[in-house]
Amino acid sequence: MAARLYHFLPLAALLLLVGAGDVAAAGNGKVPVALYYESLCPASADFVVNHLAKIFKDGLLDAADVNLVPYGNAKVRVNGAISCQHGPYECILNNVEACAIDAWPDVNVHFGFINCVEDLVVKNKREEWESCFEKQGLDPKPVMECYNSERGQKLSLKYGKQTDALVPPHKYVPWVVVDGQPLYDNFESFICKAYKGHPPKACQGLSRQYPIMQQVVKAGNGVSYNSADLEELDESVDGEIEMVRDDGN
Repeated sequence: MAARLYHFLPLAALLLLVGAGDVAAAGNGKVPVALYYESLCPASADFVVNHLAKIFKDGLLDAADVNLVPYGNAKVRVNGAISCQHGPYECILNNVEACAIDAWPDVNVHFGFINCVEDLVVKNKREEWESCFEKQGLDPKPVMECYNSERGQKLSLKYGKQTDALVPPHKYVPWVVVDGQPLYDNFESFICKAYKGHPPKACQGLSRQYPIMQQVVKAGNGVSYNSADLEELDESVDGEIEMVRDDGN
């Protein structure tokens, strides 16, 4: 599919990144859970559909504050082109999913849509992603207007800044951060261990499972953001953003 061109003007709003709450205790007492992923990565799609979706069904969401960051290993090149690991169609779906998060702030709503899209990716039916509007009973207008305007590109740049500012940096996707700790497995168990309130019923049986943390994090250390990366905007990105296929370099 041909890459689309978008135009944007760099705005100060790009510097006001949301999502920093995934590295500190959520204000509502829930455990912050952040998923850094990219839409066409097989491992990312599998995690969304077969793992993260479970907490929306078993009640564990009552203890978790979920934040999705659809960017992954994409890069903004010097010429202003966003290059996605799995090609231009991944840039498009990253953009669509970013717009869904923006259009429907309720995590139950935007995750339902994103889960539908990623399920199609798993089934090799990614071109049918627009069917998820009808399947989820959602009005496509706000997402399509965002996706076809500079708003979508600003969201992608915001998520790129948020991803690139991770300390320690992500090593691969999906990159799951629970309560400031990057995890490898059993993220549900860690949610239960970190939650300070009365544990949901879903936590029963999970207490014996021990989450596997990434070796890049030493005991007592967690994920933070490089404030300089969050505050600085690369002015070389001014102009057009062209979605291009990553050449592997």
